[in-house]
Amino acid sequence: MRQLLTGAMAILLGVGGVLALFWVLNQAVDRLPERHQDRWRPWVFIGPATVVVVLFLLVPALDTIRRSFMGPSSEEFVGLDNYQYLLTDPQVRTAIWNNLLWIIVVPAVSVAIGLAVAVLADRLSERWEKIAKSLIFLPMAISFVGASTIWGFIYAWRTPGTPQIGLLNAIWTGFGNDPVGWLQNFAINDFALMVIMVWLQAGFAMVLLSAAIKNVPVDTIEAARVDGAGEVAIFWRVIVPQIRSTIVVVGTTILILVLKIFDIVYVMTDGNYGTDVIANLFIRQMFNFGQFGQAAVLVVFLIVVTTPFMVINIRRFRDQEALR
Repeated sequence: MRQLLTGAMAILLGVGGVLALFWVLNQAVDRLPERHQDRWRPWVFIGPATVVVVLFLLVPALDTIRRSFMGPSSEEFVGLDNYQYLLTDPQVRTAIWNNLLWIIVVPAVSVAIGLAVAVLADRLSERWEKIAKSLIFLPMAISFVGASTIWGFIYAWRTPGTPQIGLLNAIWTGFGNDPVGWLQNFAINDFALMVIMVWLQAGFAMVLLSAAIKNVPVDTIEAARVDGAGEVAIFWRVIVPQIRSTIVVVGTTILILVLKIFDIVYVMTDGNYGTDVIANLFIRQMFNFGQFGQAAVLVVFLIVVTTPFMVINIRRFRDQEALR
């Protein structure tokens, strides 16, 4: 009960404090001469957010870059030693390779499933369309840790001859096969982890792509049918070109999320069996080994890789807004 009250008070004070801050600032602007009000009123709303971004994002990012040139305790300057570690350490190479696999497979599969469900559900009656989309979107309500726990039971492995509590191995051994260590097998464990991410993100892709498909002008589809185009040709040559910008936005959004993937790997394998990724390696270097310099250079690497995709996303959003 005490924890619930603490949480409720934190929400009340947080929301109430923000509302009070905006009200006070707005009242202050109202007291200014009229010629200054239009100039300062936008800062009432973007000013606090700008301060938060600077204090909690920009300043820590700059400090992280500084620490990437420092030693384990962030006290002695070591130059480019940490960057040499980034380029030569086998663990880092494994993590980068795994991240590369994630960004190739997960966005593509998530968008493909989301697009397929959006197109097929659009052909159902309104009631069944809502049910189908709700089932696909439902995993979005589950945290990464919660989803990993669920799939941990699905992938669970026991030695041959003992009861299999994992769903997959229960089915697999039911056909007379030996149980498979899905997370211990180096050939498939990365893809087994990716399945969890796809399961979580396919609903997100489906919702946005479904909205884009519904905004495709019916006239263009009817004109294609009159010209004798089949449903497959209509999909690839009429619908897809008109929702290409949405596909790119959805794909890059999932890609940015995948670049920072941590929770699933940490909960399921903790990076063992060749499944390590950059974010998990960063956590281990920082908290397990106290290598703050090496941890910082891993974060700098993630920032450098993520930034171009964020720029692409912002430009796509602007292009979509310009077309409205």
